[in-house]
Amino acid sequence: MTERGGRLDGQAGIVTGASRGIGLAIARRLLEEGARVCITARHGAELDAARESLGAGERTISLAGSAADPEHRRDAVAATLRAFGRCSLLVNNAAANPLYGPTIEADLDAFRKILEVNLVAALAWTQLVHEAWMGEHGGAVLNVASAGGLVAGEMLGPYNLSKAGLIHLTRQLALELGPGIRVNGIAPAVVTTSFARPLYEDENAGLEALYPLGRLGTPRDTADLTAFLLSDEASWITGQTVVIDGGITLSDPGGRRAREELR
Repeated sequence: MTERGGRLDGQAGIVTGASRGIGLAIARRLLEEGARVCITARHGAELDAARESLGAGERTISLAGSAADPEHRRDAVAATLRAFGRCSLLVNNAAANPLYGPTIEADLDAFRKILEVNLVAALAWTQLVHEAWMGEHGGAVLNVASAGGLVAGEMLGPYNLSKAGLIHLTRQLALELGPGIRVNGIAPAVVTTSFARPLYEDENAGLEALYPLGRLGTPRDTADLTAFLLSDEASWITGQTVVIDGGITLSDPGGRRAREELR
């Protein structure tokens, strides 16, 4: 990746869950726009490969660990400040979803894990960057939620509940942290990542036909929107979670028609 000017020149920050999929695409897009980026994820080997694939040299650092681990969070923020001298951007992308089935039957320990990674950790990361840099200097936070956080749906209830909480956390923090810090989110529908593969492969082949725009999302779609929301071009936008869904929620907000037609 060659260094060039962009909307995020002089900015630096953290992207969690960035070894693949949406997180890696966002990191790549931020680098293209001139930012410097610390990427984090649980598995060191995958994270090393991701950093190598970005080809950004000293403009990227990586640190392996769980987004829900307080020590890892502190280390990542400290490493970002050492490497780049600032932490003006934060993308809360890391997510977990060990449950699939009716919410009424959900294992409560697994549900707690979902909330810890998808919701509590997002607040914890934001608290840390606020204390370390943004509280004094300003910045922008982007939370990766889900279209499932906007409506009730079957089989992914606990995950969707965590994303609904993240959407409201976005509003709450935007209210509390303005004007110096903007907090926004994105709410993708199905994006072609390994994390979402069970939703669109095998028995769900052909899902894209149900989308008004005729295709599923790509990680690049979400990354382009994220880069805009973090940039000064979105300087009068805060507290918003932008739906990026190929139009599926226009006609099938809860996903029921999609599930019935694909059975």
